[in-house]
This record gives sequence, structure tokens and C-alpha cells, in this order.
Amino acid sequence: MASPSPTSPQSVHDFTAKDARGNEVDLSSYKGKELLIINVASQCGLTHSNYTEMRQVYDKYKNKGLEILAFPCNQFAAEEPGSNEQILEFACTRYKADYPVFSKIDVNGKNAAPLYKFLRSSKAGLSGGDITWNFAKFSVDREGNVVGHFAPNTSLLNIEKDILKVLGEP
Repeated sequence: MASPSPTSPQSVHDFTAKDARGNEVDLSSYKGKELLIINVASQCGLTHSNYTEMRQVYDKYKNKGLEILAFPCNQFAAEEPGSNEQILEFACTRYKADYPVFSKIDVNGKNAAPLYKFLRSSKAGLSGGDITWNFAKFSVDREGNVVGHFAPNTSLLNIEKDILKVLGEP
């Protein structure tokens, strides 16, 4: 579960999260990078298109400072039932994911990961509302500020101009 640093979190960089292998990751290690934080699922109708586009966008922009952070979630129609190991194998084998995949979390409700509570409460996020489905996308600037939220059915290819803007590209 992603947890905040001891003081009140001011940015995404104030959190830690466990990766799919169980290692604690300090999200401050992503300072200076644009982040796309996405709740993922392997058995959703949106899985193929989103994982394919995540790979395409990551390959295109990773050398310009983009990181995609994938957070598996089983809260929506139980569409991510596997273990962290199974999820990682699915993402890496079927979709050649080489971006970070984290441990399965809740994104809504009383057991929601602190990172997702922060994302949802941000002005550019959902202003406290719930995430509606798998593959909700949050754009985070290089300083760790949430600068955008995109609905699950939004194609990453359709928000490339937003990605480029945060990357500082024309």
C-alpha cells in the first residue's frame, strides 16, 4: 500500500509504495520526471487498448522524462484477481511493460492507498470524488503536483499534447 511520509503530503513525491515484488519505493525517486499514474486491471474490456497505448507512449517519451506507474486494482468488477506475481508476469510478458508495476491496491473507500486519496483530493484530480473504473489516469508534473486527470476510456494517444506540455516539449 502506498503510504505518505511522516509530514502531511504536499506532492506525490511525499509517498512510498510497494512494487509488485514487494520492494518499498520512495516516490521522491521520480523527482524531475513527469508521471502518469494509472490504476490497471488485466481482465477489463479496456485492458488491451490501454496496455498497448501505455507501452507506445512510454517507449516514445521515457527518454524525455516520462514515467508510467501502474497500480493494479481489483475494486471494479473483480477484473484484477491475480497475485502481484501473476499481474507482473501478465504486464511484462503480454504487453512488454518495462515501466514500474506496483502491488495491488484499493483506489477508493476506507482502504484506499494514501497515494490515491491524495490523487483524488487534488484540485486537478477528482476534488475528492471516487475513481469510476480501471485505467483512470493522473498526470503529475516534475515537481510532484497533480496537473490532470483523465477518464478510464481516454486514449493516451489522445492526450499526447498534454503529456508534451508537462514534459516542456512544443
